[in-house]
Amino acid sequence: MGSAGPGRPCETPVGEGIRRTRRTPVAAAVPVWSVDPRTGKQRERVADEATAADVDAAVRAAHQTLPALADRGTRVAFLRAAAKRLEADGERIVATADAESALGGTRLTGELARTTGQLRAFADEVEDGGYLDVIIDHADPALTPPRPDLRRYKLPLGVVAVYAASNFPLAFSVPGGDTASALAAGCPVVVKAHPDHPATSALCAAALRAGAADAGLPEDVVSVVHGFDAGVELVRHPLVSAAGFTGSVKGGRALFDAAAARPRPIPFHGELGSLNPVVVTREAVAERAEQIGEGLGGSMTLGTGQFCVKPGLVLVPEGADGDRMLDKLAGTLRAATPGHLLDDRMRDAFLAGVTERSALRQVAAPVAAGVGEDARTVRPGLFTIRAAELGEEHALLLEECFGPVSVVVRYADEAEIESVLDAMDGSLTATVHLSSAEAAGDADAAALLTRLTKIAGRVLVNGWPTGVAVAPAQHHGGPYPATTSTSTSVGATAIERWLRPVAFQDTPEALLPEELRDDNPLGLPRRVDGVRE
Repeated sequence: MGSAGPGRPCETPVGEGIRRTRRTPVAAAVPVWSVDPRTGKQRERVADEATAADVDAAVRAAHQTLPALADRGTRVAFLRAAAKRLEADGERIVATADAESALGGTRLTGELARTTGQLRAFADEVEDGGYLDVIIDHADPALTPPRPDLRRYKLPLGVVAVYAASNFPLAFSVPGGDTASALAAGCPVVVKAHPDHPATSALCAAALRAGAADAGLPEDVVSVVHGFDAGVELVRHPLVSAAGFTGSVKGGRALFDAAAARPRPIPFHGELGSLNPVVVTREAVAERAEQIGEGLGGSMTLGTGQFCVKPGLVLVPEGADGDRMLDKLAGTLRAATPGHLLDDRMRDAFLAGVTERSALRQVAAPVAAGVGEDARTVRPGLFTIRAAELGEEHALLLEECFGPVSVVVRYADEAEIESVLDAMDGSLTATVHLSSAEAAGDADAAALLTRLTKIAGRVLVNGWPTGVAVAPAQHHGGPYPATTSTSTSVGATAIERWLRPVAFQDTPEALLPEELRDDNPLGLPRRVDGVRE
């Protein structure tokens, strides 16, 4: 999330650069409209929903680019050129994304910088070559049993289908991390655009395709299709070799099942839903109740609560210190400005979810979420319940509610913390707030951290999960339903999703790929006979 770079805006009109086929009859076309969530009004007709023939043409054209993408140096040049193209048209991209998402220019300028940073980070990763994971074990007849000559590295899977997210129109959409990592691996990409930001998707697709041309690649290494049916056709296409998805549990699970039901099943890396629990220890709340309450309020309302890592359930101790924290949290929420959700469907789902949770027995709402002063906005809210009262009828409280609302569960002792955590599904993150003494090396705190690793892919101490740094050590994933695989969608290792290992046994040197030859002509990092070079 950083700033757009300088440069002359790209002259490519919205919608240009997306591969389409002529429709017969024209009257059958279903228009795709850009809609302003602040007003609910249509902005412009961007494209038409893709037919099965359109999807087939896009996938086949992408498949034809695989040989051109094979050269690592060309891919490096492409990723860097794509970043430059996005920056050159940054002003128009940010303005369009804001008009379609209501996320604000400041937030989206930062998201554009994150997006171009991802592209350049993957270019660096490809240039380094370590992602190929080259391992060479020379023959050793003295071993029992004798070992043959074995050499292993990784190859791209093929065409990747990417399903864009609603809440990040840049960083998890057409030019986002799934697309960047797949291209870095050598896989062409067909993106199913999210209906909330079709005009932004068209502009970004045009920038990526122009970057491909700059690097001497066919533009069809990236293409975009629109429409629900197109998404289904895409995951079923026989030339699609893997898929990446960010969205709802319902939609992601349907696509995951379709990917598994194919005659030749494919990997489906889906990010579906996450509650992101937070545990506040008794000692931590005694030490800094107001600070924690204020920080929680800021985290759960960031982006109008539309972050996949929004803290959705918080365990707080019963007693006066916990009350102080909740008072500060409630004040922070009441002072928060109501905001727009990404579209009317999400707004309706948020209001329905709030109503359902409000009707549950033993549930209190010290701050009532609902419609803001402007009927198109929503205001944040808070639910509370005692851990001792949390039963099977409260299962809804353990599900994500997309928007600015969280559930606080008041616990009496550590056994109740354990009981609540046992009832939870997997999450992207889990957070614990400790006192300074606990953070210095408390055995119970260490045990709690170990417990949280069982349900989350990223564990935080004394922080907030909203904010996912793009770094080599990052992991953005978690046990189901957070994700459908053990992989990450953020960070350098996201490239591993689109690669498969292959080993060569007793292969003459002259027939080996350059990556596996003894003289290492490409200068790749590798492990030879157990020694890293």
